[in-house]
Amino acid sequence: MCGIVGYIGTQSATDILVSGLERLEYRGYDSAGVATVEEGQINCVKAKGKLSNLRQKLEHTISQAQIGIGHTRWATHGKPEEHNAHPHLSSEMSVAVVQNGIIENYLEIKEELIAKGIEFRSETDTEVVPNLIAHFLTSSNSLLEAVQKTIARLEGAFALAIVSAEHPYELLVVRQQPPLVLGFGQGEFFCASDMTAILPYTRTILNLENGEIARLTPLGVEIYNFTGDRLSRFPRTLDWNPIQVEKQGFRHYMLKEIYEQPAVVRNCLDNYINLNWHAQDNPDYSPINLGLSPNLTDNLEHVQILACGTSWHAALIGKYLLEQVAGIPTTVDYASEFRYSPKPIIPHTLTIGVTQSGETADTIAALESERARRADLEPRLQAKLLGITNRSESTISQIVDRIIDTHAGIEIGVAATKTFTAQVMSFYFLSLDLAYRRQTISHSRIEEIIEGLRHIPSQIETILDTQADYIEELAHDFATETEDFIFIGRGINFPIALEGALKLKEISYIHAEAYPAGEMKHGPIALLDNKVPVVAVAMPGSVYEKVISNAQEAKARDARLIGVTTAMNAIEAAHTFNDVLTVPEVDELISPVLSVIPLQMLSYHIAAIKGLDVDQPRNLAKSVTVE
Repeated sequence: MCGIVGYIGTQSATDILVSGLERLEYRGYDSAGVATVEEGQINCVKAKGKLSNLRQKLEHTISQAQIGIGHTRWATHGKPEEHNAHPHLSSEMSVAVVQNGIIENYLEIKEELIAKGIEFRSETDTEVVPNLIAHFLTSSNSLLEAVQKTIARLEGAFALAIVSAEHPYELLVVRQQPPLVLGFGQGEFFCASDMTAILPYTRTILNLENGEIARLTPLGVEIYNFTGDRLSRFPRTLDWNPIQVEKQGFRHYMLKEIYEQPAVVRNCLDNYINLNWHAQDNPDYSPINLGLSPNLTDNLEHVQILACGTSWHAALIGKYLLEQVAGIPTTVDYASEFRYSPKPIIPHTLTIGVTQSGETADTIAALESERARRADLEPRLQAKLLGITNRSESTISQIVDRIIDTHAGIEIGVAATKTFTAQVMSFYFLSLDLAYRRQTISHSRIEEIIEGLRHIPSQIETILDTQADYIEELAHDFATETEDFIFIGRGINFPIALEGALKLKEISYIHAEAYPAGEMKHGPIALLDNKVPVVAVAMPGSVYEKVISNAQEAKARDARLIGVTTAMNAIEAAHTFNDVLTVPEVDELISPVLSVIPLQMLSYHIAAIKGLDVDQPRNLAKSVTVE
């Protein structure tokens, strides 16, 4: 969602703030602004649209300020106009605030402040915060105390960064749900909503936890809870390198991240597969090392998976694997729906939350509600919670019993690619581990699947080497006049059809829908004509002939057919499909990790040819941290 950056130190605050905001552009935004404190006053500059507009405005200002806050806004309350952009100032311009999240009771507070003669300049919920702080400062000389009194009045989920003209050597940071991280440098300190904003300056960080306030001064960082108690916390050093968030010669981050997928899969394999395990030699311990305790895995009768967006598609593949490999009945729910209509309580249930950022508001809230509603029940009914995330230090790690770290590295492109693949890999490892523990498939079949997974990195490289130019050329046919796409698949590859449609919608703005191939004749086939291309994921296996048959039905309605199949099947497939995107020969069970790659590439090239902002598509955010 929105991006926050704060700085106090010895360098130019404005330069660091804008640089940090640029590294948060991937989160999605529609306006931006910075506020700095210098010579006893706050200087605030805001602009609608891209950061380049803000930079142009800042070129006409001279500032030596060494403390400030910055923000990229994704509109919630109030239209994306300059007067609604952050930072927001108190009416007398003495306090500046940036916020992520939503103040739910802002109207009540706003009416109170208006009654006291305070004038408001925006339609946002945030503006009540600086005015409340300024009000409490009239009876106290402590900025920390004024902030504590203010947040005691606020309801909702919010992350705040605050500066005051009367306290020019203090930067206050507050977290209640949306993430915030602190950075520690040499005589300088940072805050940000995502560590990518501050990686060029420091790798020593501390994640602020819910219900905490940080006071940053030139002398150091103090952390308090909301009631004012001083807390003892210790920062840690990241092993991430700033080079990881550079494009490294690629035109877009999304393309770079597509090409990083072989390395991501290798990293997953190295972290979770016991390399020396063989079915005949090592039958007494699991081939998978996820570190799951027997408390999580023993006696399972049911698995429920909670996720949103692309993570939901990965979860659907997880459902297939958990049922077909591990033999466990599994449900997949949108986290946003589960929160308000939870399933009946089933004994010995493992609940899995899947979230790339570890901060997705709906997924976090659904997991919290699941733990709460089972808390006072007998042991067999109590919550067993597992998280699958790319950010092991994120909020989800504080809620669940165990994390499976997807090890995908920083993903900048809003449209998920490598993190989707890493999530799917996590479900392979989980299902294989549970299958071994439950003895639902033979050790030799487990070894066969693992051997297939070991070939995935080189097979993805083959797709990228042999298909990239062809897919780019094909994309030209759909970049100008195509308005609708249909994707179809069956079995374990139906979620890949869903993911392919979502990618196309997200970055090219072409309307796309996905259906189980067998459902086309039950209604959606009415959409087909020669203007609606159909993409069929037709991987050899148990449902291959069925998908080909369903594709023929589309062909009979004059639809242009694009098939995703194996190279060995390409000649046969050419009799059905107008265009064939090939992947190496692969076990059907493992095929989704390959079949998704051509669809990612097709969506990318269509959007790039159209000249769209591939990495920051309109209206979207990388991490949705508010409901």
